[in-house]
Amino acid sequence: MTFLIVLACLLLLILLVSWGKFNPFLALLFTAIAAGLLLGIPPAKLPASIQKGIGDTLGSIVLIISFGAMLGKLVSDSGAAQKMAAVLAKAFGINNINWALLVTGFVVGIPMFYNVGFVLLVPLLFSITYQYRLPVVYVGLPMLAALSVMHGFLPPHPSPVALAAQFNASLGLTLIYGLIIATPAVLLAGPLFARTLKGMQAKPLESFRPNELPSEQLPGTFNAFISALLPVVLLAATAALPYLQVNAPAAKGWLQFFSDPTILLLLSLLIALYSLGIAQGKSIKTVMVSFADAMKDVTPLLLIIGGAGALKQVLIDSGVSTQIAAGMSNLSLPPLVLGWLIAAIIRIAVGSATVAGLTAAGIIAPLVTQGGVTPELMVLSVGAGSLVCSHVNDSGFWMYKEYFNLSIRDTFRSWTLMETIVAFAGLGGVLVLDRFV
Repeated sequence: MTFLIVLACLLLLILLVSWGKFNPFLALLFTAIAAGLLLGIPPAKLPASIQKGIGDTLGSIVLIISFGAMLGKLVSDSGAAQKMAAVLAKAFGINNINWALLVTGFVVGIPMFYNVGFVLLVPLLFSITYQYRLPVVYVGLPMLAALSVMHGFLPPHPSPVALAAQFNASLGLTLIYGLIIATPAVLLAGPLFARTLKGMQAKPLESFRPNELPSEQLPGTFNAFISALLPVVLLAATAALPYLQVNAPAAKGWLQFFSDPTILLLLSLLIALYSLGIAQGKSIKTVMVSFADAMKDVTPLLLIIGGAGALKQVLIDSGVSTQIAAGMSNLSLPPLVLGWLIAAIIRIAVGSATVAGLTAAGIIAPLVTQGGVTPELMVLSVGAGSLVCSHVNDSGFWMYKEYFNLSIRDTFRSWTLMETIVAFAGLGGVLVLDRFV
């Protein structure tokens, strides 16, 4: 009965947005309230659950999206994205530009959280597709597939690290096995699947539709790349911090401060303000106007993501994930498949990949400790299952939809299918690798 209520609420959400033409933020809030009441959350506690969901979701992402949008707008307006697009097109050729972006997403996705990588690389993608009149979904989906796979499969991302701790798995082996499995998964969900979407039309956010500048007004190649990708460089550098033998508490505190993604993005934004703004002859007032324009575009997106967080929290507080996991724990399936399936169903019901993965891990952990299952492969199996079928209760779904300005239908056809291919390809890779390790 619980699962039927969840499905009915998700159907209500889809109908409100697509047929009823409701604003997605309001539709998400109405659905969260309906789901909470139907699933037995006391009315007196439901507002707190909704507020917690909005607060927790936006608290971890609002500054990243805001700083990323400002940096992306500056990169676009200054001509840095146009310069980078020209360099990549010359190096790889226009016909292979989606492969260039796939490699970029793969490399950037290893040290960087998905949301950070998304807001930093999407302006470059939009610049390339506008400059060379290319279909944005076809060109961009391989890059997003790479970012998603890195985030779901590989340490040092939070979910794989947490799963590795639960299963007592080696982070080093998890990383190696994850790279082996991630490569074919990205190829299947990226370039191969994207070929079916060449005809899909998208009109991305207005802020990131660049005006072409004369070549003499463009920043230099080094300036363009280092200003746009400085957060990537800095975040990659922070990956080495845990290996530094720093004992002084004050020094440790400063290292932790500067390794925070929000602080690194703010620092990168200030550097870009000079290198792509003041150094290019722009006044601070002009750059601030660009920043304000960027925030106008992403404010509705932030509200939608907050609404998705409210729905997710209501589903978590109602105990849906625990009920589903408990109901499936007695299925007679191979442990690697069972771990994937539990994570997948919780992901579909709740929307959060992290909640799906950790809940499934709590159920499946005893099978791992009993032996007979490679812990590192279980991390990857559960991680793959937690990515399946991203849809209307997942903030990543709305982030993609709003940035690319797609319909609900086209978002399902592109984003949701891409994430599902990643999940099944990951399971297939785990089962194949299980025969050799």
